[in-house]
Amino acid sequence: MKEELKVYEDKMDKTLELLLDEFASIRAGRANPHVLDKIKVDYYGTPTPIQQVGNISVPEARMIVIQPWEKSLIKPIEKAIQTSDLGINPNNDGSVIRLVFPELTEERRKELAKDVKKKGENAKVAVRNIRRDANDSFKKMEKADEMSEDDLKDATEKMQKITDKAIEKIDKAVENKTKEILTV
Repeated sequence: MKEELKVYEDKMDKTLELLLDEFASIRAGRANPHVLDKIKVDYYGTPTPIQQVGNISVPEARMIVIQPWEKSLIKPIEKAIQTSDLGINPNNDGSVIRLVFPELTEERRKELAKDVKKKGENAKVAVRNIRRDANDSFKKMEKADEMSEDDLKDATEKMQKITDKAIEKIDKAVENKTKEILTV
């Protein structure tokens, strides 16, 4: 039974990881190099993450500097950033690319905060679905006499505790990201 619980707990942890990855790509007015994580550059015919073709640094709170390892990559990196949904126009001086993040308007901050809440709710729904699947699985095991009624009750209670813990972590992540977004 411990193994089954662990499988479902791992699924819940993956849900939280995915949520945190999504949160990392939401820009909150401050320069965060993770906004570039999903952007790929055409590097000799292969779509390659920006992090693998240059050095990324954050010299100021609202600026990211990308220093490509090869000067020939400046144009492809600029093109990749322009065609992404980042909404920032890259500037280059021939050797580095600068991304300057504008201050977010109050309205945009509220929109982003709403989006964060929605993503959090979706993650909670996913966690509850995992719990439901686990409980269904335990009931089947009990019906097939692979588990006693007491074990079923015990497994269901443990699953609920794991679910509560996962939802608590999601709520905390949503709260932290919302605070980050709304802080001017």
